[in-house]
Amino acid sequence: MEQSRNVSAVLLCLRLKGFADTDVLAEASGQSIGVVEEVLRSAENDGWADARSGSRSGWTLTAVGRSGLEQRLADELAASGNRNQVEDGYERFLELNQPLLAVCTGWQVKQAEPVVLNDHSDPEYDRQVVDDLRLLHGRAEPVCDRLTAALSRFSGYRPRLSHALERVVAGETEWFTKPTIDSYHTVWFELHEDLLVTLGRDRTSEH
Repeated sequence: MEQSRNVSAVLLCLRLKGFADTDVLAEASGQSIGVVEEVLRSAENDGWADARSGSRSGWTLTAVGRSGLEQRLADELAASGNRNQVEDGYERFLELNQPLLAVCTGWQVKQAEPVVLNDHSDPEYDRQVVDDLRLLHGRAEPVCDRLTAALSRFSGYRPRLSHALERVVAGETEWFTKPTIDSYHTVWFELHEDLLVTLGRDRTSEH
């Protein structure tokens, strides 16, 4: 059972990131480099994953791998008997999603019409946006806890979000929305995708 969870955790991280190397997958999944490499090599042999080399080396899921992972996650959810709890967590997540995205937009853009980008030269403005993020994070924590109680593989999201928030509060502005690091928006986006894949939903079905 533990090995099966490890496989799902690694392959799901690869699905969420699209393309990643073993170091990134190990950090995101909470698995050791050795476990990640073993899972990826096995997935490659089964036609679920491809290794790419060149200026950027890394791994990606194949179409077969994406389909197989979706079925694997569906089976794990059914076996847990906790679909209702995950559904409830997803609904609570959606209540926070638009406010969180609005705060992220506010971090990047001070004014929409005409567009005025946030160059972070106004500390009072930035302080207010960070305070808004803190409030939303406080509401997100019990949602993460609820999901973790239903499926243990959701356990990494709360500490990752907390870490990103700490970096933002410390003045490292890129940790708010930068897509190439584990910024708050990056982790939030991955949690959203995780919920959609786990429940077999797509974004067009969201209210």
